[in-house]
Amino acid sequence: MSSRLADAVSPYLRSAAHQPVAWHPWGAEAFARAHDEQKPILLDIGATWCHWCHVMDGESYEDPAIAALLNRDWVCIKVDRDERPDVDTRYQRAVQAISGQGGWPLTAFLTPDGDVFFGGTYFPPDGKYGRPGFATVLTDLARTFREQPDTIADQAAAIRAHLREAVSHATPGPSDGDVLARAADGMARLFDFRYGGFGTQPKFPHPTACEFLLAHWQTHGFSWAREIVDRTLTAMALGGIHDQIGGGFHRYSVDARWIVPHFEKMAYDNSALLSAYVHAASVPPGEDRHAAALYRTVIEGVIDWVTTVMADPAGGYFASQDADVGLHDDGDYFTWTAAEARAVLDAEEFAIAASHYGIAEHGDMHHNPAKNVLRVERPPDAVARALDLPADHVARRLTSIRRKLRQARDARSTPFVDRTIYTGWNAMMVSAVLRAGAFLDRAALDDHALRTLDRIFREAGRGPGLAHALGSDVHGILDDQVLAANAAIDAYEATGTRDWLDRAETLMRHVGDTYAAPDGGLWDRAGEGGEGFLVEKLIATQDAPTPSGNGVAAIAMARLAEHTGDAAWGEARRVLLDATAGNLADLGMHAATMLMALGWSHHPATHIVVVAEDDDAGRALRRAARVVYGPRKVVTLRGPTADDRGLPPAVQAAMDGGAPRAYICEGARCHPPVDSADALFEVLYP
Repeated sequence: MSSRLADAVSPYLRSAAHQPVAWHPWGAEAFARAHDEQKPILLDIGATWCHWCHVMDGESYEDPAIAALLNRDWVCIKVDRDERPDVDTRYQRAVQAISGQGGWPLTAFLTPDGDVFFGGTYFPPDGKYGRPGFATVLTDLARTFREQPDTIADQAAAIRAHLREAVSHATPGPSDGDVLARAADGMARLFDFRYGGFGTQPKFPHPTACEFLLAHWQTHGFSWAREIVDRTLTAMALGGIHDQIGGGFHRYSVDARWIVPHFEKMAYDNSALLSAYVHAASVPPGEDRHAAALYRTVIEGVIDWVTTVMADPAGGYFASQDADVGLHDDGDYFTWTAAEARAVLDAEEFAIAASHYGIAEHGDMHHNPAKNVLRVERPPDAVARALDLPADHVARRLTSIRRKLRQARDARSTPFVDRTIYTGWNAMMVSAVLRAGAFLDRAALDDHALRTLDRIFREAGRGPGLAHALGSDVHGILDDQVLAANAAIDAYEATGTRDWLDRAETLMRHVGDTYAAPDGGLWDRAGEGGEGFLVEKLIATQDAPTPSGNGVAAIAMARLAEHTGDAAWGEARRVLLDATAGNLADLGMHAATMLMALGWSHHPATHIVVVAEDDDAGRALRRAARVVYGPRKVVTLRGPTADDRGLPPAVQAAMDGGAPRAYICEGARCHPPVDSADALFEVLYP
C-alpha cells in the first residue's frame, strides 16, 4: 500500500515505503481521496535526521494494529520537511497554536480541505511521557470527526483564522538606525554570561545573531558585542555540540552548557557556523588571545567533515548526517564509554584523553549512562599540569589520541547521510566554503564550491528560477532563489568572472517579477493556490533556522547596487525593508539576517577594488581583500586592462593605473591605494 513512496526523491519518504500504512505523498491525490471518502487526514511531517521521527515510525507506523486504524479511518500523508519547507512552515504554526510547541515529528489532524483541528509532535503508541497513546488519539479523533462535525469545523476555522493573522511576521514601519541598536540590546539581555549563547536550554547556536553582533562591534566599536560573540563561539567550540573528533557541529544542545547535543548534523547549520567562525577569525583578536587559534581549528574541522562526508566530487553538498544508527541508539556513533576509549588508547593516552575530553566511568547519556560526549573539559596546558607532563608532550599525544579515536570511530556503523542536494543549502555552503577557502588559502575548496554552484544553476534550472533540489519537481521556493543569487555574487567576488554577477542579476530580477507582494516584501513561494494551507500567503522575516529569504534578498539587492551602479537595486531594497522592518527590534536575534540587511541602509558599504596581475603579489592582494572582515564589504577583482564598468564613481576617481593596487572606499570616502596585504589590513583595522 505504501508503494506510492517507493520512487520518491526523498530518502525519508522512501524509508517508509515498506510500512503497512497507506501513505500518500503531499499532493492533490490525497486531498481528493479524503473528500471522496469523507475521511480526515493524518499529516506526518518528519525528516531522515530526526531521532523521534524514527522512533514514532518504529513504534506506531510499523505496528500492524495502529496501521489498521489509520487505513480504516484516515487518509495518511507523509512529508519530508526538508523537501517541503513551505508545507512544514505553515503546519508548524498551526500546531503551535494548539499545543504551544512544534518540532518533529509534527503530527497534525486535518479536515479533507487541509485545515488543522488537532495536532502535536511525538505520540507514544500506548501513552507515556505524560502524552496520550496514539491509538487512543486516532480512535477518539476519528469518532469526533464522524459524530461532531460542527465541533471539528469550528476548531478548524479558529485555527485557520489564527494562521491568517500570524502567518506573516512582516509589518511595515520605519527602518531607522535605532532599530539596530534596540535589537542588539535585546540580544545582550538574552546572552548567557556563564555559558555563552542565548537563553537557557535547549540551546541553539544562532550563528546569524553572532554575525549581527560582530557587525555591530565593527561598526560602532562596542566591546560588549565582540565579547558576546567570542564567548559564544568559544563555548560552542569547546562543547559537546562541536564534534571534537570528526569536525562539524551537531544541531543543538539539550543543556545550557553545550555538552549533550541532538547529534544530527545539518548542512545549513554548519555552513552558517563556518561563515561565523571565518568572520570572527578574520578580525584582530579580542581579549581572548587564544580565540583566533581555536577558531582556525574549528574551521579546519568543519571543512574536514564537509569534504570527507558531505561533498559530492562532481559538485554538491549533501543535506544532513543522521544522529543515530538504530531506534534504540542515541548518538552512540559519536560518544564513548571509558572502556571503549581504553581499548583504543594506551594508558598514558587514556589519562590525557580522560582529562582533556572529560571521559569518566559515569558519562552523560540517559539511555546509556556510561557513554561520554567528548568536550574540552581542560585545555592542554591544564592537562599537562594535572598529570605533571611537559606541555609539548601532551600536545603531541593529543594529536595521536584524536587520530586513534577517529580511526576507531570510522570502523563503527556510520549514521546515514542524506545525499539530496538542496539548492538553498548548497548555496549557503558554497558561500561558506568560498570564505573558508580564502581564509585557509586552499584553492581546492574554491574549485569545488564553484563547481557546485555551476551544477546547481545547470541541473536545478527551471526557466529563470531554480528547483528546490537536484532531481526534484518541487520549485518556486524563495529561499532557493535568493541564497543562490547571493552565492553567485560571492563567486563573482572570489573570481572576478562577470558571468557569476550576470547570473545573480538574472535570478534576482526573476525574484522581483515572481515573488513580490503588492505592498512590498517577498512571498516565500511562487504561484497561487495549492493544497491545504499552501493557499495562505507568507512573508517570512525570521531566521527559522536558515536565513530569512527576505533578509537574504535585501542583502543581495544591496550588493548588486554596489557592483552594478544600478540605483534600481537600492530602491528595490528600500521598498522591501520599508514593508517588513516594522517589528525587527522586537524579533531581535530571530531576525538577524533582516537586521544585517537593514545595516546596509544606515552605514556605508566598504568597496574594495583590487587591480592586479595573476602573479604572486596580485594573488596575495586578492586573497587579502577576500579574507579581511567587513560586514558590508564588496570586493571587485580586475586585471590592469579591465574597464571601469560598474565601479562606484569614488573608486574610479581614486584609480591611478598602477598594479597591484587595492582601492578601499567607504561610501564616497576613499583611502589612499595600497599595494600589499598588510597595508590593506592596516587601513581597515588601524
